[in-house]
Amino acid sequence: MEGVAVHKSVVVGKAGDRDLLGDLYLPTAAAGLRAAIVVVHGGGWRKGRPESVRGFGELLGRAGIVCLLADYRLTTEACWPAQIEDVKCAIRFLRASADSLEVDPERIGIVGDSAGGHLALMAAVPCTFEGSGGHAAYSSKVAAVGSMYGPTRIDRGRANHVALMGERAIDEDYDRASPIAYHLNDFPPCLLIHGVEDEAVPVSNSVDFHDRLNRLGRPVDLHLFPGLGHAFDRKTAEEGARMVDVADPKSVYGRTVVRLIERFFGKHL
Repeated sequence: MEGVAVHKSVVVGKAGDRDLLGDLYLPTAAAGLRAAIVVVHGGGWRKGRPESVRGFGELLGRAGIVCLLADYRLTTEACWPAQIEDVKCAIRFLRASADSLEVDPERIGIVGDSAGGHLALMAAVPCTFEGSGGHAAYSSKVAAVGSMYGPTRIDRGRANHVALMGERAIDEDYDRASPIAYHLNDFPPCLLIHGVEDEAVPVSNSVDFHDRLNRLGRPVDLHLFPGLGHAFDRKTAEEGARMVDVADPKSVYGRTVVRLIERFFGKHL
């Protein structure tokens, strides 16, 4: 791939009893220490894989950002908090590998779409779901975070939220899995992107989170897309709005969204 070296299925750590894998997208132009982003795929926590967000790796990699497309255990394999433990392990992997990847360990961010957006926000709150996947000597702190139409509150009213949490989860567990339930006084710079007509994850999730951060004086950018629904950045203009990769020229808003992400992290990393 022009301008980007791709390394598939890199062992990032351990996900329970198996290897935790990820895909690395490394800019090929020498530029000293670079910023890095963990990119987390969506899929309702029950499906999806790093390959599904490859367009972000391609386009952001060409912009000079190291990208790690992170794998994590789905709800078919394990309930919460396995998902956030795996994502935090991916962040620690980047920091542990900073020298070999030519990454500035102080300039690591995270972004995700849908369920991946939720996990990205959870990686930025002061939670303790570190897990035992590896690289324990390194911090999972992120310097900036982006969420595309991600849930900010986990509740019992949605089947995929219940599947995430498991049958034994109590109200306190649901709160601890909800980014908006945390003290956000020190939350890092945050980017929120959402379609106003989203029926899968109501736009209020991002609006309420933005308003909370804004009241606390935290840096936050909110971009709302009127008339558009869930995963709008992957939709084509064809009848039926077929889903494609964000780097596909047929994606109407894919590159617009990637430019917003590139601009935001370029400012804050």
